[in-house]
Amino acid sequence: MRHLLLIVSLSFCFLMSYGQVTDGDILEMRERAEWIDDMLEYRLDSLLPELMDRANLDMWILISREYNEDPVMKTMLPSEWLSARRRTIMVFYKPQEGDLEKIAIARYSVGRLLKGEWNIDVFPDQWEALVNYIKEKNPEKIGMNFSEDFGLADGLVSTEHKSFLKNLPIEYHDRVVSGEDLAIGWLETRSKVELEMYPHICKIGHDILQEAFSEDVIKPGVTATVDVVWWLRQRVRELGLTTWFHPTVGIQRANAEKFDHLRSFSKRPKEQIIQYGDLLHVDFGVTYLRLNTDQQQHFYVLHPEENEAPDYLKKAFKVSNRVQDILVESFRTGKSGNQILKDALIQAESEGIIASIYTHPIGFHGHAAGPTIGMWDNQKGTPGRGDYALYHNTAYSIELNSSSEIKEWGKIIRIMLEEDGVHTPDGFYFLDGRQEELTTIPRSR
Repeated sequence: MRHLLLIVSLSFCFLMSYGQVTDGDILEMRERAEWIDDMLEYRLDSLLPELMDRANLDMWILISREYNEDPVMKTMLPSEWLSARRRTIMVFYKPQEGDLEKIAIARYSVGRLLKGEWNIDVFPDQWEALVNYIKEKNPEKIGMNFSEDFGLADGLVSTEHKSFLKNLPIEYHDRVVSGEDLAIGWLETRSKVELEMYPHICKIGHDILQEAFSEDVIKPGVTATVDVVWWLRQRVRELGLTTWFHPTVGIQRANAEKFDHLRSFSKRPKEQIIQYGDLLHVDFGVTYLRLNTDQQQHFYVLHPEENEAPDYLKKAFKVSNRVQDILVESFRTGKSGNQILKDALIQAESEGIIASIYTHPIGFHGHAAGPTIGMWDNQKGTPGRGDYALYHNTAYSIELNSSSEIKEWGKIIRIMLEEDGVHTPDGFYFLDGRQEELTTIPRSR
């Protein structure tokens, strides 16, 4: 934990400033590496033993070959490892009484996180070295990453699985079980260290959006939606960050064109010229320090004679804020994603709100491991992934929309919002707040 306190304290300094993102808001590459390694060490030492006990597993084995990494193993690699090396085997052993053992049956130690334990002079064959360790520890259950419902927990490829079972003595075969719950737990649970930094990461995303959707970038009658998309991509790269998906920018306006989900998610026009009076929508996310954001906001382009957005659009916007409140008020530890979805939709309907909820976990991945809470094309519940329960200290992109009839436009519009937050023992909170008012371009006249 050599550099952790320094870097976390720097993150709090960043949170005190608002406005345009500057180079000072982003750690240098060496500092990022130090933070990542400290974070992983903290997670392995303080978090993994608890998760293994919760999953009722005393051994967890991850196996990957170079460039074909298990998604879970990828999150465990130290900062200087961009891939596995040769065949990398990670083994975690947690006896009922005793400390967690972390080793790699590999020719290399995995940074300072896992010590390499394959002595090729004693065990020329790597599988033999692994089997010897299993025999020595005699675990009751051996978790491995295969899963029908969660792709992120299904990282053990068929070839490695077959080779493992071929070399494992037959008397141990019935001890090999799915490590799905442990894999998801590892991916979805945010440590204290991450929760201290995550608000700053979300603020970076918000500040980039404030830059993009301003009069400095958007010129009505000239700027196209695709121009804003590529401005976002370029700005993220200039800051030394990455996006985990290609941003999108869409328009709703007072014309005869109708809005529908299919058009929004897969058939939106590539290029539209932004005009006065347009209601703009953006979907945008960055990756920084191995954590992801996913944010959707709305902006209104003022007519020259306007000083603020029309009241009917402000009112429609607040309806989606209310759906956010309804959803997070439905969060209860132990409830499934499907039950949370059902309860929230029932409450929204009782308030006369036409809502659609498609919320997902977020963290090491954008569409991360954990309970699915609705899909944009399925509001009836998702078998398998939606049946998974909610746990504390897990992060979610609260993604949803509400439909409102705008008589002045003669049509129905949808306010589509997405903000990142965390479910904790003390309740839910948004990591960097949420958009609570329709932002105008320009901000004021």
